[in-house]
Amino acid sequence: MACEMSLLEKAEKITPLIHEARDASERERRMSSSVLTAFHDAKLFRMMIPQDVGGLQVDPITSTRVVETIAAADGAAGWCLMIGMTYGMWGSRLHQDVARSIYGTSEAVVAGAVRPVGRVRKVDGGFIADGRWSFGSGISHSTWLLGGCTVYESDAPKKSETGEVETRLIFFPTREGEIIDTWDTGGLRGTGSHDYAVKELFVPAERTIPFHAPSRLDDPLYRMPQLALLDTAMAAVPLGIARTAIDTFVDLAGTKKSHAFASAPTQRSTIQADVGRAEAILQAARAWLYGSLEETWNDVQKGREISMRQATMLRLSRANALTASTQAVDLMYSAAAGTAIYSKSPLDRCFRDVHVAAQHVALHPSNYETCGRILLGVEGLPERRGP
Repeated sequence: MACEMSLLEKAEKITPLIHEARDASERERRMSSSVLTAFHDAKLFRMMIPQDVGGLQVDPITSTRVVETIAAADGAAGWCLMIGMTYGMWGSRLHQDVARSIYGTSEAVVAGAVRPVGRVRKVDGGFIADGRWSFGSGISHSTWLLGGCTVYESDAPKKSETGEVETRLIFFPTREGEIIDTWDTGGLRGTGSHDYAVKELFVPAERTIPFHAPSRLDDPLYRMPQLALLDTAMAAVPLGIARTAIDTFVDLAGTKKSHAFASAPTQRSTIQADVGRAEAILQAARAWLYGSLEETWNDVQKGREISMRQATMLRLSRANALTASTQAVDLMYSAAAGTAIYSKSPLDRCFRDVHVAAQHVALHPSNYETCGRILLGVEGLPERRGP
């Protein structure tokens, strides 16, 4: 608990700095240098990096709460932290010496996309990689990149004896890739989630791993499903955004003068109901997400396997966190009326950010259909193969 409070306190102390920098971050479409330095000083990017290569190896409940706290200050900053933090988990899958070369410095940050859209072919000592990936969140401040790749052999995807296509993650210094300026979006602009590409890049074999490579460490954190760690931390971002939307509107309602109504916003029953509904929606979703995560984490710590139903509930709680957060933000945006539409309004930023977050496959409403099929006994739970 002491570790959790220490990290949360550090995150909370950074929030005024994030508030000051978020306009510049939106304009420049990248995390500001001052916030990046603060993250490094607080070691927030190192929460999921193994201890044996200099990381903190923090439990997922703590790290998810830290992401939520940062996201409440700025959704883009929370998103960048979520990506950089969770990508530290790959250090448990790489050989210790290789992991240390990637994660060993205090300013190490890994970015990239795990979806296997790149191609690799095997050569002596490693692989030759070609590919272009989208959504490289935090790439501008990264030191290393990863990329999901399909292994090719004789111009065709290589398959195992069971017929599965072989995929691997490759790791390479950011300077060896080409950053392609593509991130011109309405929300989460400060994430700088540009495309990136490599052409005929040699990657040593030790800097590649199968997508489902086992952890070299017998630790509960690395026994958690890999993308469950990423996706649950991701769900904390819209929760933080929605928290700010509600708090912003409540503060605004106390001072706002309406030209359309005789009474103040705080005295109107419709406004009162909207605030109450938004708060209820958010609190219920937050409780389910953390409750489901805690249940899963407790079982993993005890060495129990995660059941299909448990995995389904955790996935549903993540999708619901996004749905509820979007509803809460929309309620506050509508209640604020004309005040919310200006670019300087925090509610405008919340609205844009949460709706961009809603497009990510890990949190998208399509997850309801997938989980519904499981609950109806139609099929097993497929694991997401990448953002």
